[in-house]
Amino acid sequence: MKLTLLTDNHTIIDRYCLGEPALSILLEEEGTNILFDTGYSDVFLRNAETLGLRDRLDRLSFVVLSHGHNDHTGGLPVLWNACTLNGTRLIGCPGLFAQREYEGLPVGSPVTEEDCSAHGLKPELHEEPVSLTEHLTFLGAIPRVMPFEASFPIGTVTENGTQTEDYVRDDSALVYRGEKGLFVITGCSHSGICNIIARAKSLPGNEGLPVTGVIGGFHLMRNDRQLKETVAYLKENVTGTLWPCHCVSLYAKHCMIAAGLPVEEAGAGMSIDLY
Repeated sequence: MKLTLLTDNHTIIDRYCLGEPALSILLEEEGTNILFDTGYSDVFLRNAETLGLRDRLDRLSFVVLSHGHNDHTGGLPVLWNACTLNGTRLIGCPGLFAQREYEGLPVGSPVTEEDCSAHGLKPELHEEPVSLTEHLTFLGAIPRVMPFEASFPIGTVTENGTQTEDYVRDDSALVYRGEKGLFVITGCSHSGICNIIARAKSLPGNEGLPVTGVIGGFHLMRNDRQLKETVAYLKENVTGTLWPCHCVSLYAKHCMIAAGLPVEEAGAGMSIDLY
């Protein structure tokens, strides 16, 4: 499987891509093209054009949304206005299209489930894991078992007319099972990167397999218990490379590197092959 980071806060030198504080990843496996998140805007599309990957977006089998924040769903109108979507399956968790606010600003998806259906996408919202290909699985709702993760709400969410604190229960991720082990692909990890890894390792057939890599947002911003516990967990449970991007502070990356974790630079324009 080939993975290309189309949108990130940072860009890779000499790829001539644009950056924005958002995330979008293109996955290609034996003719199956998967767009994981769409960023805020048209940046994912413009970068795909720069990288010579524009045609893949007209042949998408799946659009997978990690959660319903607008820095991961904002590009949906760009996608359906620019690309051919004839029943492309849209995969996410229940609650994906809920109304959200943070510090008085709307931060949820700018479109509804009905909008997606009207523009060529086929929404499927799943609590349980879903196999997308022989090797790639959408993890569904993530069990929150680590006491140091997902402890604080991010604004509010309104569902069925009721507003509550938002713990982003629709947050999810992907796991690729290759010849060497498991590779985890995350959006923001609001459910906790350690909870996500634990979920990936717990799926039938994955028990006992090493985690050979992780890419995506880990949602680690400050020097706190969560960062310290996360670094310890990653040292214990990940044998391969980490590509922390999007919502990971420089300080958090420094702590990972100082702890001896194999951290590599991530940014729009980078590609890696998964085996």
